[in-house]
Amino acid sequence: MIIQELQADIIDEFSLFDDWMQRYEYIIDLGKSLPLIDEQYKTEDNIIKGCQSKVWVHGELIKDKIVFTADSDAILTKGIIAILIRVFSNQKATDILDANTDFIDAIGLKEHLSPTRANGLVSMIKQIKMYALAFNAKK
Repeated sequence: MIIQELQADIIDEFSLFDDWMQRYEYIIDLGKSLPLIDEQYKTEDNIIKGCQSKVWVHGELIKDKIVFTADSDAILTKGIIAILIRVFSNQKATDILDANTDFIDAIGLKEHLSPTRANGLVSMIKQIKMYALAFNAKK
């Protein structure tokens, strides 16, 4: 599935909820369904800088697509990274680099996070784009 379709699906899912308490619960549920990152990738190199909680993101190139795994020690943050993984994992590096993240604003996520969590979200996106940049440069 292409990035824009995945983003549209997420916007549709969030529109089903009446209030932000329901959306937070949904984000937490998404975090619970995030496949576990292999312990070997829970390293200092894979920690997202600028997050108030610990977030690890690992990406590897498999058949010209980047596959991301992630984890966090905070349940809400784990849900946020789960959303990003859903959109950007199993995509080509060029598609990740070309993708916008307007869907974050469309679901109202950034405005409903504390400033430190919002900064963390930006750092997560930046790290995902850095992986794409690195893998794209290796071609």
